[in-house]
Amino acid sequence: MKAFREQIINFIYKVVTGTKRMRLLLTPLFASIFFCIVLLLIFTSFYLDRFLGLPEFISKPFSIVVSLPFLIIGVLLWLWCAGKFFKIKGTPVPINPPPKLVTDGPYAYSRNPMMTGLFMVMAGIGIYFGSITLTFIMTPLFVFMSILEFKNLEEPELEKRFGKEYCEYKAKTPIIIPKIR
Repeated sequence: MKAFREQIINFIYKVVTGTKRMRLLLTPLFASIFFCIVLLLIFTSFYLDRFLGLPEFISKPFSIVVSLPFLIIGVLLWLWCAGKFFKIKGTPVPINPPPKLVTDGPYAYSRNPMMTGLFMVMAGIGIYFGSITLTFIMTPLFVFMSILEFKNLEEPELEKRFGKEYCEYKAKTPIIIPKIR
């Protein structure tokens, strides 16, 4: 298992530090796969709610009022992060990241604020639709799985690529939940 993990880390490193052509070819594929996984989790949650006969845990219009801050803050945070990446010629897709380590803006408070934004959007969608499964099962499960992926694949690749700079950043910046200074 460890050898397989190392192969994945080396593959990501090879692509990220390789030719621009390879990154441009793989970016839509990786983005599509990730987008499909998120949509699958959302629609599976809605299906499970209906299949299990689960009621909406929050009714309209209260669900709208409660979900709006999650949706607005989550989308704005995601866009802010993506903008930081695009500004220095990278993308939000880990296979085609910025060429330098981003540590300012939302990244000064969290190592993965883009995912924090996505988690907020997923929770907001769950609250809006009153989905018990999406809000209380799938979103926390997705957070857990994302942290595992980040810690076991993305972070080792970032350490390999940026060395001491990333290790120092990692030591002072929390992974998901922002640290307010």
